[in-house]
Amino acid sequence: MSLDLPPVAPAVTAELVQGLTPRLRKRLDAGVTKLAGRPSVRDGDTVRIAVDDDTHLELHAPGGTVTSTDAIRCGCLLAPDCLHRAAAASAAPIAEPEPESEPQPQPQPQPTPDAVPVSVGEDTPDTRSASPTEPGTPTPDQRAAAQAMYDAAAAVLEAGTDGAGAVLQAELLRAAHTARISGLPRIAASAVSVVTQLRAARGADPAYRLAELTAALRDVLGTAHRLPGSIGPELAALRGTARQPYAPDGSLRLYGLFSEPVLTATGYAGAVTWTADAEGRLYTVSDVLPGGPGRAVGAADRAVRIGDTALTHRELSRAGLAVSGATVSPTGRLGAGAGVRAVRASGAAWREDPLAQLWALPVADQVSRALTGGDGLLFLDVTLTGTVREAAGDCLLADCDGLTLRLAAAHDHPALPYRDNLRLLSAAPGTRLRIVARLDPSPQPRALLLAADHPRDPEAHLDLGLDRLQHADLPAPAMAPAGSSPTPDEAPLHLLRRRVHQAASAGRRVLAFPGDSANDSRRLGRYGFACAGDLLDELHSAAADRSRDVFGRLVPADINRFAHAWLAAAHYTEEVDRSLCAAVWGADPALPPSL
Repeated sequence: MSLDLPPVAPAVTAELVQGLTPRLRKRLDAGVTKLAGRPSVRDGDTVRIAVDDDTHLELHAPGGTVTSTDAIRCGCLLAPDCLHRAAAASAAPIAEPEPESEPQPQPQPQPTPDAVPVSVGEDTPDTRSASPTEPGTPTPDQRAAAQAMYDAAAAVLEAGTDGAGAVLQAELLRAAHTARISGLPRIAASAVSVVTQLRAARGADPAYRLAELTAALRDVLGTAHRLPGSIGPELAALRGTARQPYAPDGSLRLYGLFSEPVLTATGYAGAVTWTADAEGRLYTVSDVLPGGPGRAVGAADRAVRIGDTALTHRELSRAGLAVSGATVSPTGRLGAGAGVRAVRASGAAWREDPLAQLWALPVADQVSRALTGGDGLLFLDVTLTGTVREAAGDCLLADCDGLTLRLAAAHDHPALPYRDNLRLLSAAPGTRLRIVARLDPSPQPRALLLAADHPRDPEAHLDLGLDRLQHADLPAPAMAPAGSSPTPDEAPLHLLRRRVHQAASAGRRVLAFPGDSANDSRRLGRYGFACAGDLLDELHSAAADRSRDVFGRLVPADINRFAHAWLAAAHYTEEVDRSLCAAVWGADPALPPSL
């Protein structure tokens, strides 16, 4: 999409599409494509599009977001129920909810340790031990919203990316809006993610990933399926939270770890800086707002939004921070309320205490923590060994205590230097590095590389999404360790996973073509995946299940049966991948995350 349009609230898009006549709905996708080629101009909070020589379309976005149908105006004769307004809303990015902010604390003196030279802020009594009232059962509105979401997501799955045009996307956005106002923010956010991935797929966006669409669609269908029968803590988890609560955490002495850029398909960009305290607990400072690649790159040189400090994100990743009156969300995000005070402090190198203890934890324990709800970060010591080609591009191979690890780029956008840095590092086999990566659960040891030692200066580190390596930074090539295996065999579970991905991409019909899945089922059975074979057979059977009425005409397919079969297969592959991931790392996926 070439137009520079402001984000539009999901409810606005859904309402405009619903107001179209059946004839105009059939022309909506063509209208979106046509609108993309029209000239536009931005004037402050208003974007004007020349639909033709006599007709202009305006989008008014006070505050940067279109929040009402009246904010999209068209001068054609069919307005306000015209195709142009709905096409503009369908072409624009989807607005996300406003970022959460912590409530202002009540005054209470907070002592400052002698080693922390900061001003005394305001704090509240520690309420982290207080447990909220557990919800009982879903309300009737939530049950209805979950059913509507399931039906809308099943229709998208049945159609696939090619068939899930603006009309089906609007139905999913309508279901997302209903879910949000019914108190189901988790499934609403997942539905918006599905629509974002669908638009990226249909627009040939290079950032589109089929695995991400499959995961979002699986989360929508799975949550909608489980929610009506859930109770207590399970229901609370399925409902999710619209805003993260911030709890007072007194005074903190933090040490910068690394920074990573943020660039989302929904039009948000910025940076997140990770820090740790003396006990190894991780905290983040984020600056993510509407924007594009330029903001993702430039956010690293903006001052962090906490207290009175003038540190930039890039500087904080290598320095320290002393905070008083701190407020922290359950995910470790630091609040920036009026009572928070922060000043610069000395930092620590990765090989010095207290940061060195992060790398001292056994790798298997780190993977167990990542698989059971942790932050997903791995702190590893590796030796580079070479590269291996994958469908999404080359991966950097490294030896990690005898385990062959694949290190992939954390983001593929060309404005971010992840891919270029990996390419340079691959030219220095035998180099020993201390790295920070994010676990990528798969049957092979795999992680997304975020930061690493400087190859020539172990006392410094590089944020690989922000800093660019040069050839002069690389040491002379050394011999790679003997005995490393660059291409371990893949488990045959890919036979089922491939069908799950094909259905998400091309819809039910791609699995309904005549064919014999018995060979794949038997192969899965020979490797001990008998359940996977049964799921594969049911997936093909549900896709091909078409009956006829008394006149011999085909009746509509049972998309609910197909959605159930696909969801079962998708959930199975996710859980088996998780177990295989734990096995190859020598981790226990059942262990709770360590604190």
